[in-house]
Amino acid sequence: MRIALDAMGGDFGLQPNFDGAIAALNENPYLRITLVGDESLLAPLIAQSGFSEDRLCLKSADGWIEMKEKPVEALRKKPNCSIIVCWQLMATQQVDAVVSAGHTGAVVAAGLRTRLFLKGVKRPGIAVALPTTKGKTVLMDVGANPGARPEHLVQYGTMGSIYAREMLGIERPTVGLMNIGSEDGKGTDDLRDSLALFANSPFRDRFVGNVEGRDLYQGGADVVICEGFVGNVLLKAAEGMVDMLMKSVSAEILGALDTERPKALDAFNALGKKFEYHEAGGAPLMGVDGIAIICHGSSNSRSIYNALRVASTLKDRRINEQIVDELTAEIAHASLPGV
Repeated sequence: MRIALDAMGGDFGLQPNFDGAIAALNENPYLRITLVGDESLLAPLIAQSGFSEDRLCLKSADGWIEMKEKPVEALRKKPNCSIIVCWQLMATQQVDAVVSAGHTGAVVAAGLRTRLFLKGVKRPGIAVALPTTKGKTVLMDVGANPGARPEHLVQYGTMGSIYAREMLGIERPTVGLMNIGSEDGKGTDDLRDSLALFANSPFRDRFVGNVEGRDLYQGGADVVICEGFVGNVLLKAAEGMVDMLMKSVSAEILGALDTERPKALDAFNALGKKFEYHEAGGAPLMGVDGIAIICHGSSNSRSIYNALRVASTLKDRRINEQIVDELTAEIAHASLPGV
């Protein structure tokens, strides 16, 4: 497994990326990582790591995209920045995957510029697995494709179902469409058109119809589909809510406990881990020819380690091959007379 890691991406700079890479290499003897970034900073760390060039190597890049920059404009001004070099390595098949905690918009935009789409995919989307009262739900898309068209959303249903099946172990995942109401007539024209396409899709027997925002964390569907603007707002609102609730629980409940405090603290930490994005590592950009994992900007070394692990698992489970096979079958089905 060969992975290009954007060593300059993220809010905390180089160190979490490097430490996460070392942890992954120590665990997986079949992993090879290319650190992409500032040679003057990376070369001494690699030399001191104890790993041979076959396991840990360097690819120099000129600069990186900062969070405050506009993605498309920044990519144009920095044609050899770290995330572009990562995608170039995958486009030329020098690596199997790209992992970055950098600017999400820049990671997606740089990937779209390569046109590395899987056969049949109209537009890639980002999938995340969220905790619910029933287990986990895949939400897709959470930011790659704002303003997605109905045909994009139906493909997200296929890709999200494969992710839920192979990564979460849900054999026949149900699929729902995020909307402002459960009734068929609700939402925009695009959502109503999407509903009709979903009802006639190859997974129509698993389609539960519209789901509302409050149903997301109740497990209303195993896979919930939305366009990228809505998905990104949902995801970030949830992050803020969890952070507020955990701080409130810590202040109000733990502060009131006495003899049972150690036991309650263990339960509190276990609950926090359930919602902790560091444990998930990152979210895959589904539909690209290769593997791309987008990490949270504030990722620590454990986040990066888990993202590298997820990238390896996606390859082992042959996620992309399954996407191509199922989309090819759907296209063939749609072309049949009377369908």
